Amino acid sequence: MIDPKKLEWESKLFTVLGQPTRLKILYMLRDGEKCVCEIHPLMKEDQSVVSRHLIKLRDMRLLDYRKEGVSVYYWIAEPRVFRLLEMADDILREIMQRQAREVAGAL
Repeated sequence: MIDPKKLEWESKLFTVLGQPTRLKILYMLRDGEKCVCEIHPLMKEDQSVVSRHLIKLRDMRLLDYRKEGVSVYYWIAEPRVFRLLEMADDILREIMQRQAREVAGAL
């Protein structure tokens, strides 16, 4: 039997990753630490919304942060998340290729 807690935590991880703004933030931080003042201008959302997304990523322990005066800096705390995203890209690529073959075969 599968441990319900394991399923719950996996679901939480995929829920956090299942939001485009959060994925964009992760990719923005892939190259290193950034201040919220650098992240927010690149997003098309209010600062309060961006902050909520950062907190969700931080609560999941995907990001870590530090405060310097009034500035808050974030960085990737769990770089393995990018391996997971690469695996997702591989899966999606194969699904799309299969779908394209099916469509081509139907013509």
